[in-house]
Amino acid sequence: MDDKQFDSINVIPFIDIMLVLLTIVLTTSTFIAQGTISVDLPKASASQTSTKRAILIDIDRHGAIVLDAEPVTIAALEDRLDSHERETTVLIRADRQIALQIFVEVLNTVKGLGFAKVSLQTEKI
Repeated sequence: MDDKQFDSINVIPFIDIMLVLLTIVLTTSTFIAQGTISVDLPKASASQTSTKRAILIDIDRHGAIVLDAEPVTIAALEDRLDSHERETTVLIRADRQIALQIFVEVLNTVKGLGFAKVSLQTEKI
């Protein structure tokens, strides 16, 4: 057999493939950065996130504090929250007409117990 020596290598197909790969990477990274890729998450009857429900604290317009549908005082709120895991989300729903001091006392109690995930529910305008 004759061994032919290569005088040159055709790199054009290699460049074409690299440009296509670059285009795919840039397009995908743009979608991920902008969050425009919609993902329909799978549903399960039992998931681990459903076991940790949020703790709901309501404050009505008269300043009454309600923890999970039971009226409580600030002292009782601290005692009742002390038994919950600190990773649990706390959702505070306060009437817009309440005195700010009541909200601050509730928030101070929740934060003082070490809850890191505290949210305030509002209405969209």
